[in-house]
Amino acid sequence: MKAAPQAQLRLIDLQDLDSSLDRLAHRLRTLPELAEIARLEARVTELRDALVAAETEVGDLQREQKKAEQDVEQVRTRADRDQKRLDSGQVTSAKDLSGLQAEIESLQRRQSDLEEVVLEIMERAEAADARVGALRAERAAAEEELAEVVRRRDEARRSIDAESGMTSTARTGVAKDVPGDLLALYEKLRGQFGGVGAAKLYRGACQGCHLALNTVDLNRIRAAAEDEVVRCEECRRILVRTPESGL
Repeated sequence: MKAAPQAQLRLIDLQDLDSSLDRLAHRLRTLPELAEIARLEARVTELRDALVAAETEVGDLQREQKKAEQDVEQVRTRADRDQKRLDSGQVTSAKDLSGLQAEIESLQRRQSDLEEVVLEIMERAEAADARVGALRAERAAAEEELAEVVRRRDEARRSIDAESGMTSTARTGVAKDVPGDLLALYEKLRGQFGGVGAAKLYRGACQGCHLALNTVDLNRIRAAAEDEVVRCEECRRILVRTPESGL
């Protein structure tokens, strides 16, 4: 393949721009904010689930407390009714009086036990309410932190996209100076060799694989016409000759 020396030199400019675009794409894929966003999103989800569980517990305790208070009220109502019967003097039989007094005492003990249950439920509900409040505050803080990291990510993306846009525009201009067949070869080699399709021959070494060429290869390149497109025998990339090639 043949191409004017100036066109071959433009390959180096093109390679520099393509390498810049590759670095920008890598930066875009590996922004530190991406890992931070993933961590914070997982944390927000975890806190939301915990909050749902805590709010469910509060609801359950409220229903449990209401039921326990109803039980207390039922026992109290029954004890009040028995006490009124006792105080009214309507019960005259000693046996009935004894039975009524025993029932009142039993109801009072039952009421005391139920009131203890209500107090215990209230304490649990208070603790559950506190957990709900703490989880809401923690979730809000995590969501705020997440929003800030997303803002930084978006800002970084805009900056990289702007730089990529300018670099792509410059690349389009440079690519026009490279003959189609040489450009096609360069693109093919770029795909095969990690994004580097052309490299300078600098002081007898290929800047693509960074290996020094042997004397036979150097002599072959010295003998090649200026418009001959030469390749590195080690890595097969296009070698571009410059005044610093050491030829």
